[in-house]
Amino acid sequence: MATRIRLQRHGKKGKPFFHLVAADSRARRDGKFIEKLGTYNPNTNPATIDMNFDRTLHWVQVGAEMSDTARAILSYKGILYKNHLINGVKKGALTLEDVETKFAAWEADKQAKIDGKKSNLGKAADTEKAARLKAEADVNAAKAKAIEAKNTPAVEEVAVEEAPEAEVAAEEASEEEATPDVVEAPVADATEEATPEAEEPTAE
Repeated sequence: MATRIRLQRHGKKGKPFFHLVAADSRARRDGKFIEKLGTYNPNTNPATIDMNFDRTLHWVQVGAEMSDTARAILSYKGILYKNHLINGVKKGALTLEDVETKFAAWEADKQAKIDGKKSNLGKAADTEKAARLKAEADVNAAKAKAIEAKNTPAVEEVAVEEAPEAEVAAEEASEEEATPDVVEAPVADATEEATPEAEEPTAE
């Protein structure tokens, strides 16, 4: 019986969730399995992988086959690298202390990369949010300008219509003020001219 490490699909449509299992290679994909080794959730960014490290390493050491996706997951978690180091111990190239030291350094480097990715994703999300808020503010400002432009001509028309009436009233007032001066002047002159003519017959 060949044992194979592979994924079993769970979850709902459009949001898959996988179990990592050791199963008989002849069993159906979602059928019976020998042991559940962990879970894999690709819906998060980065993907969430929960795994029993020691048991998975055990199955790799006893020669269990792996599907392509399972191999990628095990490589990502460092199980294949740890197995490689342990094989070096069996060959006498390394000691157990060297294995632990090398693997700890690899794990720290891997964690730093994961943290860096999470940080970059957080910054990208903040930048996207700021850009979205700015775009919304620009749209609101454009709408406000459009409304202001729509209302402004109506106010100007009213002012233009009222302006001629004010000018006509001002002209009428100026004419009324000017009229008495024009009328009084000729009357005064006529009286002055008429007076000498009336005096002349009297002198004779």
